[in-house]
Amino acid sequence: MCGIAGFINQANLFEKDKALSACKAMCESLLHRGPDSSGIWADQEAGVFLGLRRLAILDLSETGSQPMVSSSGRYVIALNGEIYNFRSLRKELESAGCSFKGTSDTEAALFAIELWGFEKAVKRFNGMFAIALWDRRKRCLVLARDRLGEKPLYYGWAQKSFVFASELKAIRQFPGFKPELNPESLDLYLRYAYIPAPHSIYKKIYKLMPGRMLVLKDFSPAACPEEKVFWSTEQAAQVGIENKFKGTKEEAAANLEILLKEAVKIRLESDVPLGVLLSGGIDSSLVTAIAQKESGLKVKTFTAGFSEKSHDEAKKGAKIAAHLGTEHTELHLRPENSLEVIPKLPDIYDEPFADPSAIPTFLISRLTRSHVKTVLTGDGGDELFAGYNRYFWAVKAWDELKRLPFPLRNTAARLLRLTCLQTWDYFGKSFLPDDPHRKITNLSGILDAPGFEALYEGLLTFWHDPSIVLQNRRKREPPRQESIKGTTLTESMMYRDLTSYLPDDILVKVDRASMAVGLEARPVFLDHRIVESAFALPEEMKIQGNSGKLILKKLLSNYLPDELISQEKKGFSFPLHSWLRAQLRPWAEDLLSKRKIENGGFLKYGPIKKRWDEYLSGKRNWHYHLWIILMFQAWKEEWL
Repeated sequence: MCGIAGFINQANLFEKDKALSACKAMCESLLHRGPDSSGIWADQEAGVFLGLRRLAILDLSETGSQPMVSSSGRYVIALNGEIYNFRSLRKELESAGCSFKGTSDTEAALFAIELWGFEKAVKRFNGMFAIALWDRRKRCLVLARDRLGEKPLYYGWAQKSFVFASELKAIRQFPGFKPELNPESLDLYLRYAYIPAPHSIYKKIYKLMPGRMLVLKDFSPAACPEEKVFWSTEQAAQVGIENKFKGTKEEAAANLEILLKEAVKIRLESDVPLGVLLSGGIDSSLVTAIAQKESGLKVKTFTAGFSEKSHDEAKKGAKIAAHLGTEHTELHLRPENSLEVIPKLPDIYDEPFADPSAIPTFLISRLTRSHVKTVLTGDGGDELFAGYNRYFWAVKAWDELKRLPFPLRNTAARLLRLTCLQTWDYFGKSFLPDDPHRKITNLSGILDAPGFEALYEGLLTFWHDPSIVLQNRRKREPPRQESIKGTTLTESMMYRDLTSYLPDDILVKVDRASMAVGLEARPVFLDHRIVESAFALPEEMKIQGNSGKLILKKLLSNYLPDELISQEKKGFSFPLHSWLRAQLRPWAEDLLSKRKIENGGFLKYGPIKKRWDEYLSGKRNWHYHLWIILMFQAWKEEWL
């Protein structure tokens, strides 16, 4: 695990010493991602500079250092991440005559590229990675990002130079880079609370899409890099849907267990201490159970809990750890812990990011890092096996709503928006299981949806019309989401989340929070073999009534008693609603002041002030909408 950065010094705009200093500065800004060592490689004639900060996980010696040059001298690689199947690749490469100097996965990847070519090699990598490869013979740069988007990779143009890095803060260190906010990205951020790929908050800087490689041969800003898809979520989904599994539930569970055991086994490869993040949910419990069985030793597990009982998962995590026999550690979070982290969020995330669970994710990562250097996680289980509540009630809601005439639905939506919070409380207790305020806010946004895709867009969106709070009132339509032929409504929701919400929110949150403290997180369910297998499972093996993850629960019953499986998971979040009115109020009111909003040149004070007043008075529950504004304001103060 590392942080990579580099550039192509087009037309030698900088002299040698200045170019080296620029690359060094870019790398030093990524010190948190790689605190163990650093390296820079330069081809002065071609103007190519590759840099890396290293977090040593495999082969802690100098033979694992990067950037790494191939044995022939043709290729130079900077790799962030892990190639989990490097041992099996190495055996094959050794039988083909490759002679290794060390034991790192990077060296195995480099030999594979030299022997098979980059595209064929990367298709065989099972891992999470962001790669920058310089081909000295063909004088071309290749960038690649793993299949599901676990590792970040930004790229773009700064004046006449092509730049790339693991994080935006490194690109900001490049001489001549001028940060210019992209209005389209701000619009997307206000909708979703994150900025979806390929956009970044800056103009001319992009995120490489998951499963793609970028080939750059012409280094002029007018050139268009060649983009290739080496693995497609869409294709994997289509293949799975067209070839549904036809066996029994028992056979499906057995097949999945084989895949999970193999995925866990190769992710246990480490030359440093390793643990598991145990939230108490189905996904992390299953990962923990299999890791405990496969490792043969006591696995270290870590759980976060809150002083507020409504958000506390610590007791459940402790019970599961005790049953499985792990070496367990708990972290109890209080409001003062969050107050300490909030000022750090703009620096950790580089661009506006408003998932509130980023705070506990950072805190549990920091605690975990004091014990281990890498952890297994259960991320991806919700999107693959139907873990979100919206997968159940959205379809039921649409079945009812589509029967009503559009004018009637539109009128009902307007009435809901006018209804006060106290009324929501009264009715919410009758028919909504949790967080009635947010669900009814969502309902008011989807009542007048012309179709199911628009309905789901409404569920995922916070500021449905961002133009009402933007000084530039240009109204943009939400991005169109491609659907997969032959999917059910539930499968279409899961597919969309897997291709947007997961890589652009969940995985961003986990990567930045963990790497901010030099901790490597390894999501088990995102092994591409599990992803491909999940697409082929019939919906009835995932969902029954209002319950999802049926096959995971069936599999987990082999390791845990029913009472530990059936307990409802509260979600990895913190009590934002109560804290924003109390401990966080002075901080919020400073960022939402008229001077700070209007002087920024992006947002309008009036609509924001109205929602803040309604929120404080108890008339409306706008805490998610306001958090999005607050995180943008905090980011703007830090970076602009």
